[in-house]
Amino acid sequence: MPHKPTALFILGPTASGKTAAALALAKTRAIEIISVDSALVYKHMNIGTAKPSLDELSQVPHHLIDIIEPSEAYSAAQFANDAHRLIHDIHARGKQPVLVGGTMLYVKALLEPLTQLPEANPEIRAAIDARATERGWPALHEELSQVDPVTAARLFPNDSQRINRALEIFQISGKPMSVWLAEDDALHTLDFEAKLCALIPEPRTWLHERINARFIQMLDDGFLDEVKALRARGDLHPDLPSMRCVGYRQAWEYLDGAFDLPTLIDKGQAATRQLAKRQLTWLRSMANVTTIDSRLPIDSSVFE
Repeated sequence: MPHKPTALFILGPTASGKTAAALALAKTRAIEIISVDSALVYKHMNIGTAKPSLDELSQVPHHLIDIIEPSEAYSAAQFANDAHRLIHDIHARGKQPVLVGGTMLYVKALLEPLTQLPEANPEIRAAIDARATERGWPALHEELSQVDPVTAARLFPNDSQRINRALEIFQISGKPMSVWLAEDDALHTLDFEAKLCALIPEPRTWLHERINARFIQMLDDGFLDEVKALRARGDLHPDLPSMRCVGYRQAWEYLDGAFDLPTLIDKGQAATRQLAKRQLTWLRSMANVTTIDSRLPIDSSVFE
């Protein structure tokens, strides 16, 4: 069998130094970087996303940056497909794929692919509900136990939603949901090795200071002008995923006159700190992650 690629993940909360760590690694290894960031996929959104500079992008090949317009959407499932393909393409070129970012849902979608069950059928679902109204959900639970005992054994007799879905899947496909799930698990066995590293600074105040300073620097670098240009396009609105990115939502509201500049700064910094908190919570819940203190100088040896 061909040797599996080893994909190195450099994960971490926003402003933890992931880009710098990846570029340090590029000085000692032949790598290509796959961005794991749901904001960096958008074109024309550079300052507010802390997108790597042109100089940084020129130092090593980067992927999944500037791939769609802010008016478009990009899902975790699309990322998983794109990243999986890139991991093998980069490996085939004799380089190591390094996935860098903090969009943890993307990581989960790649490492734990979503189950591909049959799509819902409203007519079948309504017919099952009608039978349940007539006979009761425990009776349908018993019916499920005859065709899918594995699934029935883990469901309560009155778990209407899950019983309905399991019966629906069987009626649509003729195959029990437990078999679908077992086949899905086998199909989604990773065909690459994942080495997970996380930049987690302690104490948290260090990260908060960096977040606060970076938001001020973004404003100094012309962040509001960037958002004004996006608003002027005419095809964007605040409910789009791109404009809901941290910082952009607050800047849009400020430009609408919702509050003054000091309030924008407070709101932008607070939203970014909340994002970092969610990222850290997710990272600490993951297994087999090597933790690196991002306050310390980082060289390639920490990723061995």
